[in-house]
Amino acid sequence: MVAGYSNLNAQTIELKSEYMGQSSYRIMESETSEQIGNSKGSAMVHQANVNIPLFKKMNENNRPTSWAINVGGTYAKLNNKNFTEPLVIDEIMNLDLGLTHLRPLNEKWTMMASVGGGIYMPGTDLSQIGFKNVLGNVGAVFIRHLKPNLDLGGGLMLNNSFGYPMVYPAFYLNWRTGGKYNIQIAIVDGLEISTGYDINKKLRLNLLLEMNGQMALLEQDGKDMTFSHMNMVVGFRPEIKISEHLSIPITAGISLWRPTEMTERKLSSIFEGGEDYFFGTSLYGAAALKIGF
Repeated sequence: MVAGYSNLNAQTIELKSEYMGQSSYRIMESETSEQIGNSKGSAMVHQANVNIPLFKKMNENNRPTSWAINVGGTYAKLNNKNFTEPLVIDEIMNLDLGLTHLRPLNEKWTMMASVGGGIYMPGTDLSQIGFKNVLGNVGAVFIRHLKPNLDLGGGLMLNNSFGYPMVYPAFYLNWRTGGKYNIQIAIVDGLEISTGYDINKKLRLNLLLEMNGQMALLEQDGKDMTFSHMNMVVGFRPEIKISEHLSIPITAGISLWRPTEMTERKLSSIFEGGEDYFFGTSLYGAAALKIGF
């Protein structure tokens, strides 16, 4: 989905930069992994996301009917070294635009529908954008409010990831606690598991596990290819609250696993067995600026 349930009802801006330290590039075969030659690399990722509510109305059960636009941009610079084969690329640019609608169906159910599209490039030269770099998506998830702090849902998503429209299952989970101690598990646009403690009104400490990534669509040796760059992070995140509407989260931790590989853009790629390529464990750091209105 384009935006999470909890993010739709507030105007927010988030700017974030991440650093993944240098590690070896490896191939997983059976239950062991081996480094590919002397190949290694690090990465910097810069992101900007803006959520703009267009309409919001609460019902008698305090459930919102809302419309929101989400605009996002990501630039990833991969500092790859000693590669003798075209297994990786050096740059990724993702630009996304989406419209999301939230509507309560009754006291226990809410529908979240979205439509959007994006540009997924292996570089920043906009003059090279072609139809094959564009993905569109439309989908709907039906969310069950099991408890005041637990939402679980499922639905369908239609997109052209493999060059033609296909339907995929969509899954939604959002569980959180309140108070001075807080735990949250969310699966929306990625995976986020965090536990936090409010030291005071100006400082919050979090332990977290997150996974997200970027993608580029390109042609290589006459074939349509997909290059994916994912990252799983475990870390410690102090969040400094400058004011009611402004905060600065700073993360220090470990990039546990950074799957980074080129696959042919076809459905059978999902089912084909074979090797998995990834960068090994490395240091991780990030800083962000969150603005809410």
